[in-house]
Amino acid sequence: MVIKRLKFITTSILIMLDLKGITYQPQTGDKKIIKNLNLKVDENEIILICGDSGSGKTTLLEIISGLIKPQKGGISWKNKVLSCRQRRWFCGVVFQFPERYFIGTTVGKELKIGHKFLREKSIEIVLKTVGLADINLRTPPEQLSGGQQRRLAVAVQLLRNPTILLLDEPTAGLDWSMKCDIKNLILNLKDKNTIIIVTHEPKLFQGISSKMFLIEKGNIKKLRKENHEG
Repeated sequence: MVIKRLKFITTSILIMLDLKGITYQPQTGDKKIIKNLNLKVDENEIILICGDSGSGKTTLLEIISGLIKPQKGGISWKNKVLSCRQRRWFCGVVFQFPERYFIGTTVGKELKIGHKFLREKSIEIVLKTVGLADINLRTPPEQLSGGQQRRLAVAVQLLRNPTILLLDEPTAGLDWSMKCDIKNLILNLKDKNTIIIVTHEPKLFQGISSKMFLIEKGNIKKLRKENHEG
């Protein structure tokens, strides 16, 4: 009975996010950016995806989040194939330089965009989670430091209660101390969210338990962990 029970437990484990045979070519392009790509992500896992500019990193995040539709392949969540619309509901995306897209005149208004009703307690919890507990909600977003603006962008997404958090070059354009702030933020979130990070600076994320992949020529391959830590 013990053997049978262990066998059941082993076979019932689900891959949370599963990309199979993903292929994408822009309508205006003559080359495939993503070619028959496969990727599996477990719950509460942190995935690092690195690659050169133009390798398809951001495009991959857009596909996962349902912002663009691949020509081939499927994406499933707990073995259930999901549409682009369904994926947009459970993914939170923070694109590179998200501060350029703030439209709220104050931090408080930026946090409430897209919500018909939002409890003040929810805002307090999220701001504490991202390290902005003492922020003045009347402050215009453009008056925040670069690191605070990135934290605000993450807070905006966390208020949507996403299952997966997608971060596109979260440390781009920041000085060293602010980059460390973002790393600490990710460490704070790692046990609460499945996180996929696109970065050209993988060494910045040393010390974070993760898997690291390289995307090039539209394909993705796993790198050995010692390459990440070395």
